[in-house]
Amino acid sequence: MKNFIKIAAVAATLAGAATTAKAQSIVDIAVGDERFSTLVAAVQAAGLVDTLAGPGNFTVYAPVNDAFAALPEGTVETLLQPENKDQLTNVLLYHVDDRELTASMFPAGSNYFKPILASERLCITAGAEGVMIADGTGDMANVVIADIQADNGVIHVIDKVLLPGTRPACH
Repeated sequence: MKNFIKIAAVAATLAGAATTAKAQSIVDIAVGDERFSTLVAAVQAAGLVDTLAGPGNFTVYAPVNDAFAALPEGTVETLLQPENKDQLTNVLLYHVDDRELTASMFPAGSNYFKPILASERLCITAGAEGVMIADGTGDMANVVIADIQADNGVIHVIDKVLLPGTRPACH
């Protein structure tokens, strides 16, 4: 039943996104969706709007506002300060792959993927339970909505902010 609800939610979201997302960049879609207001503020503070609105192809693992709210108190406010722009940029680029990867392109099982932040890896696990992403903390994010198409890539909505750190165990 849980998977049916997820599939129905994804289908409804994709149906709505299919009519509005084409001819919109990843940034346009995020700006138009209140669930991403914290992500949009962070992208603006890091000076990444032009990059993520520009020609792709990109895959963005987009945390919702609740994912940012789950970070330790004061983390978001600290990252948004101008003197922490480099750190914020690193965190945000850890959510971006420079290829367009739809959910069907993730092979079954656990595999490493390299986001734009070249020194770090993500471990993406695809299976019957959906797609999960392990970050540098070893914690898992769930892809709650997959394959929102933009004209410069694809967005996968996740329920956790991905944080660089040590290479996650993947096999």
